[in-house]
Amino acid sequence: MPLSVTDVVVRDAGGLERRLGDWNGQVLLIVNVASRCGFTRQYAGLQALQERFADRGFAVLGFPCNDFGGQEPGTLPEIQQFCSTTYGASFQLFDKVHATGSKTAPYDTLTQAEPAGDVAWNFEKFLIGKDGTVLARFKSNVEPDGAELAAAIEQALAA
Repeated sequence: MPLSVTDVVVRDAGGLERRLGDWNGQVLLIVNVASRCGFTRQYAGLQALQERFADRGFAVLGFPCNDFGGQEPGTLPEIQQFCSTTYGASFQLFDKVHATGSKTAPYDTLTQAEPAGDVAWNFEKFLIGKDGTVLARFKSNVEPDGAELAAAIEQALAA
């Protein structure tokens, strides 16, 4: 049975609890982000995906994470300011999470999806279908503007 994130509760940037099921009907790309990582430039590509597919029911959800090399030490307002001014990123950012060790939502659920296992580094991406099921997992080195990810998003949007 496919793994669903519909009942997963996360905390948004304002501190409010939100069920990922609130986005049912949309295709999501959930990404653990960090401001001081070699992959940080992917913020621009993630924003480009958001702009390219938003009107078709797609959203990027960013979860700042300081688990890998202490590369996201800032407060949420500092992170939001950095993303906005440096990369023009306006996709939704959530409260900081743990993607490894004592995992917090959504990673306590996402890492059970096949291939199961801990998130390896910042900017790992999980593609979520309109029904809340985890469709695919992409490692950090898969670029947001790469053909593999775009094709998977197109397929999920067409489903």
